[in-house]
Parts: sequence; structure tokens; C-alpha cells
Amino acid sequence: MRHLAYRLFQPVDGASLAVFRMLFGAIMLWEVWRYFSHGWIERYYVDPTFHFTYDGFGWVEPWGETGMRLHFTLLGVLAACIAFGFMYRITAPLFFVGFTYVFLLEQARYLNHFYLISLLALLMAIVPAHRVWSLDRWMASKPWPQTVPTWSLWLLRAQIGIVFVFASVAKWNWDWLQGQPLGIWLGERTDFAVVGQFFDEHWVALLFSYGGLFLDLLVVPFLLIPVTRPFAFLAALGFHLMNSELFTIGIFPWLALGTALLFFPPDWPRRLATRVRERRWSLPRPPLITKVGAPPQGWRLSRPRRALVGVLGVYLALQLFLPLRHLLYPGNVSWTEEGHRFAWHMKLRDKESEARFFAADPATGQSGEIDPLDYVTDWQYDEMAGRPDMIVQLAKHIEVRAREDFDLPDLVVTADVMTSLNGREPARLIDDEVDLTEVELTPFESADWIEPLTEPLP
Repeated sequence: MRHLAYRLFQPVDGASLAVFRMLFGAIMLWEVWRYFSHGWIERYYVDPTFHFTYDGFGWVEPWGETGMRLHFTLLGVLAACIAFGFMYRITAPLFFVGFTYVFLLEQARYLNHFYLISLLALLMAIVPAHRVWSLDRWMASKPWPQTVPTWSLWLLRAQIGIVFVFASVAKWNWDWLQGQPLGIWLGERTDFAVVGQFFDEHWVALLFSYGGLFLDLLVVPFLLIPVTRPFAFLAALGFHLMNSELFTIGIFPWLALGTALLFFPPDWPRRLATRVRERRWSLPRPPLITKVGAPPQGWRLSRPRRALVGVLGVYLALQLFLPLRHLLYPGNVSWTEEGHRFAWHMKLRDKESEARFFAADPATGQSGEIDPLDYVTDWQYDEMAGRPDMIVQLAKHIEVRAREDFDLPDLVVTADVMTSLNGREPARLIDDEVDLTEVELTPFESADWIEPLTEPLP
């Protein structure tokens, strides 16, 4: 452990980290532009009168139309500052706070790559990614070292490794191994150029399913090995380009390709620039392991460094736990959604749901059906209908609105939700006799009001 700690604080070239900083800032600037150009700010954060919140973050609310537009403008400015390395120690933490605020505003907008961006923004605020090729360095009054501690690179590598390995682990389920839901999605894209004519064949769905499973599992280890690194990068390039054409997944393919560059030797941008300048294209193969001598006699980690290692260790331990917590719950996680978020379950299910809400006043005995679209937008409804915890949130909101608008002190709200998972026949998702306003969502405690999945895969 002493030798490992010594290695983690040895200096390495900061060029690779600088290139990732530029790519990260540029991709984030592009994402902000997409929100303005597509009208997503108003659609997702201004038009809805009710927002599904994360547990413990109900106090996070939108600013209003003008405030949200200013907020995204500031995010764009901060992203540009990150790319150029300007006032980095201020702009990087501010971007993390600003983007995470947007992420927490609306649970119906949960996307795995949004969660990943928040994590990467946090880590980028910690690592010294501005030491090379930055305005901060250019404006500094004294020369800066062009190196970063080894832990800076390995922290980001560990985070990316966790994402892809657990994305593969999540695919080891019966539906995925039988080619679903990819069989459904590919069957809808038979118009795809050249190979689309085969997309309705079951063997193609199996090929894509197992190919994605093994690529997620092996891409990071193979990127770490110099001999296999070029092949792993080419495989990742083809995989992410194909995904960007087949599915609507935004900036994730480009962000993932940017993170893959972190697994190359730390000085690869500098060596590549030298060879381009000198027109020498033969790149010497780096050694498999860069040897670092043993720590000097009496070498010990200082207290600040020990604290840093401890904090980062706890962070990584949490990242290892969250993707596995669904094992604490019974049932199929794609059906119950218990432990689904923050676990890198990416593109694993095709879920079609129809939710009908009913309200009854115990005092008068009056009852009737409630239209959920009176309370949420159509895109919120589509996300909510197959997720039991969000169904409960809406039921509680209906009760609050009834108390405010009609002075009803008590209201019983139930829901009849029929759901189809990965092409199965629709089945009841939750107990339609349970008063959802009385349901308490308790972490790590299974919800007995969620009906078990018994419908077989067709």
C-alpha cells in the first residue's frame, strides 16, 4: 500500500488530461447550445407546473423562464472557460454545481449520461487539468510544471471503468441474453443504410446484444494494454458511431470517445504533435508498465494527501455500491425500477405503460377518474407511467392540489397501471387498491404494493 500510494503521487505529463479538459468543455458547450436551439429549456423546466423530484431534493426548483435561460447561458460560459482553461479553479466547480442543479430539477429527465456528466464535472473540479495548454498557465506570473499527479488520471479512468463494467454487468439478465429489447428497436430501423435489411432477424439482435455486453466488459481493460489499445479504440469508435445513428442518445457517444483517450499514455498528445511537426509517423510502442522506483526510505504520505486518498476512496466505494444496490430488492429491476437509477442500466428495457388515476373522497363517498395530463405534460406522463415511485409522487401531488383547490382535507388516490416490458403482454404494475397517498418510499425497503412480474418473454 505504501508503494501504491507513492506511485499515485508521482508526476506524469498533463497533456492527456488537458486534451480531455478541452473536449469536455467543448461537448458541454455544444449541449448547452442544443438546449437553446431545440427549445428544451422551456419544454422541460418552464412549461411543466409540477416536477418529479429526487428523494431529499424536493427543495430544488426552477428559476423561472428568464432565470433558467440565464442559468443555461452561464453554463455555456463556464463550459467555454473549462475548454480554454480560464479561471479553472473557479469555473470548473461552478459548472459542476450549475449542471447538477439542472440534473436534480426533474426526475423524469433522468439520463445516465447526465448523471455521468455530473460525476465527471465533480472530478474535473478536483484534478489539475489546467496545468497544460490553458489560459491560466499562459497568464501565470511564474512557470508552472507541465505535470499532474498520477492519481488525477487514474481517478478518471476508474470512474469510466466503473461505468462500462457495470453497464456490462447489468446486461447479464434473461431478456438481454434473449436479444430483447434490441430486437424490438432494431426491427423498427429496417430502413437503416446497407445492414438495415437484416435488422428484423433474431440472430442480428443476439449479435448486437452479446457484442454490446462484451464490449462494455472488455473495452477498458483492453484500452489499458498497449498491444490491444488500438483495436479496443477502433471497436469503441465503431460501437459509439453506430449507437449515435441508431438511437437518440445525445452527446453520450462523443463523451465516451473522449474519455477513451484518457487510457492512452499521458504524453500522447505531445508525442503526436511532435511527430506531425517532424512528419515522422512511426510511433514507438510505449512499455507495458512504466516503472517507478520504490519510495525513498522514510517516505510517508502527508496528512493532506492521506485525507485526499481517504475521500477519493470513499467516493469510489460509493460508486461500486450504487450499481449493485438493486440486488437488495426482489424481482426484476427493469420492472420494479428499485435500484435502477445511478446503476448504469443503459438502454436495457422497452417499457410501454398506460396509467389511469382514480380519486375518492371518504367523507362524501364521491369518486371519479383523474386525468394525469391535467397535472403533468405528455413527456412527463410517458416517463412516469412505468415507474412506481414517480406514480406515487404524482398521486401525492393530486392530493395536495385537491386540498388547495377544493378544500378536501383527505383524498384516496389509486392507480390502475398496465405495463408491457420488452414485448410482453401488458400486466398490472402496481396494486390498484392501494391508497398511493399513504405510501412511504423508504430506501432499501422493497415496495410490497408493486406487483411481481410473471408474464413470460414472448
